[in-house]
Amino acid sequence: MSLPVNKNATSEAKALLDYLYDIAGKKIITGQHTQTNPMEEVSYIYDITGKKPKLQGFELLAYSPNINYDDASVECLTEIEENKGTLDTAIKWAKENDGIVTLSYHWYSPIGGRDKSFYIKNTDFDASKILIEGTPEREAFFSDMKDMAQNLKRFKDENIPVLWRPFHESDGQWFWWGAKGPAVAKELYILMYNYYVDVCHLDNLLWVWNCRLKEGYPGDEYVDVISVDIYLEKYMPTDYKKEYEALISETTSNKVAALAEIGYLPDINILKDSHIPWAYFMTWSKEFCIGEQYNSVEAFKKTYDSDYSVTL
Repeated sequence: MSLPVNKNATSEAKALLDYLYDIAGKKIITGQHTQTNPMEEVSYIYDITGKKPKLQGFELLAYSPNINYDDASVECLTEIEENKGTLDTAIKWAKENDGIVTLSYHWYSPIGGRDKSFYIKNTDFDASKILIEGTPEREAFFSDMKDMAQNLKRFKDENIPVLWRPFHESDGQWFWWGAKGPAVAKELYILMYNYYVDVCHLDNLLWVWNCRLKEGYPGDEYVDVISVDIYLEKYMPTDYKKEYEALISETTSNKVAALAEIGYLPDINILKDSHIPWAYFMTWSKEFCIGEQYNSVEAFKKTYDSDYSVTL
């Protein structure tokens, strides 16, 4: 048994973390991201395999308080529109299914920016200034966090545990929270952890860290699950063993690990032989799931039919 880092974690959050530890290395939980209310990826998987993923990822980008609608592309506005209402969808799904919810948050920059301003190319927002007391950046950051806390509280009120993965991919420099380096993103994460745990009492959250660089690791006292996002340039049959070993060597070997985002499904037969202890995987949405640009129908069938996979 492994206890959540939040000593006041709900019984549901404790049970979920226990479950992840129990599964890892014995089986793998199937997961799928979606960013629209029809959850077309899940329907697609069900149509071709007769099964559904046990873990469902939902996107919160449309809940960003600082979206610049006046200076946004059609693609950006479409993505926001498709994403509206996913909180309702996620809560309904969780109440009706014995499944696991994980949330991703492409957070539009708290000040300024245009179009998809979670990308650094579309904002000059300086995340390092959040770490300085009294700055407008810090004030805006906390204002946005308070706003999102109200959304997350809805899950707590329904006794739904959530795998919460903020500041993802901070080992890259494409999002504003990672643009000043993983050490800054680590400090942002700790600020959020302390605020959400000690002030907002969001005790239903399990904290998922998503950076594979040593200088970005917040420490075992802040992290329930270590995770990594992997998008291979081309398909190869893999259990992602190399990536697992790299992740734990740069972060910690004391936490359960997950493939938080992947482009290509792991090869379930290789994984069944190797028992690399990934607790779950989550295939990304749209073309990464639907159609055969990334994953073939046969790959989905093989994965979801395997007795090593945990489905809904």
